[in-house]
Amino acid sequence: MEVFIVGGFLGSGKTSLLMKLAAHFTENKKRVALLVNESGEIGVDGATLKAQGYDSIELPSGCICCTLAGTLLNALKNIKEDIDPDIIIIEPTGLALPHKVKEMVRQACIDEERCMIVGIADIQRFEDLITKKEDFFLRQMNGSEFIMINKADLAKPGQIEGATEWLKGHFPDKEVFPVSVKDGTNLDKVYGLMS
Repeated sequence: MEVFIVGGFLGSGKTSLLMKLAAHFTENKKRVALLVNESGEIGVDGATLKAQGYDSIELPSGCICCTLAGTLLNALKNIKEDIDPDIIIIEPTGLALPHKVKEMVRQACIDEERCMIVGIADIQRFEDLITKKEDFFLRQMNGSEFIMINKADLAKPGQIEGATEWLKGHFPDKEVFPVSVKDGTNLDKVYGLMS
């Protein structure tokens, strides 16, 4: 079983990416389970995913890397026993630290073949994020295998290059590239890196 954790700040496009990944893996005959952590009172994401026909478990009201740690461990064990998927995709809240979620996946002893964090950054909010929340953002992207700069279709001239340079300066060992989850730009590259 493979586990993918989609990490990124609020509004970066995690849920849209989750839907694209789930569709891609399902089309390739993989059984996919989704674990979504909602920070609000109404679990729109979980309802949307279930309506699309995916096995989805929702963890509302808290962050899976702190207040819901025990709930996450139980959910992972239940997914393994009840669904036994080929792939679990976890979408933590935009305030979570994905490397902590990865530690809990390992603690759940679910015999994963691979556990990968994929980072996603929003080009439209990038400057604000690194100005106001730089330390948190760096910690959030730290464990990522690669970092996508999302909403490339909405970028102004020079924005992608500036964000890429900044990210490569902080994460020289990680591949950084633009995507548009909305229009599909570079998603084939994402699928390839996750295969």
